[in-house]
Amino acid sequence: AVLSGVKFCKSPYEAAIRADCLIVVTEWSEFKTLDFMRLKRIMRQPVIIDGRNIYEPARMEKLGFRYIAIGRGKAKPR
Repeated sequence: AVLSGVKFCKSPYEAAIRADCLIVVTEWSEFKTLDFMRLKRIMRQPVIIDGRNIYEPARMEKLGFRYIAIGRGKAKPR
């Protein structure tokens, strides 16, 4: 009733069902310890935008996610 058109979910997994993208904008522990394989199975596309930089880019890519970390600098080539 507070926000019209907004769906509230009981878990991150419920919110991610058939989602094209998951945008993380909190550092809450429940988001730091997600089951990424479960998440990948329920999402329409495995895309995560991380506004808090709580995940390691190499790990996310290895798990098969398209991972975008907001504000994280890119490594310079050697």
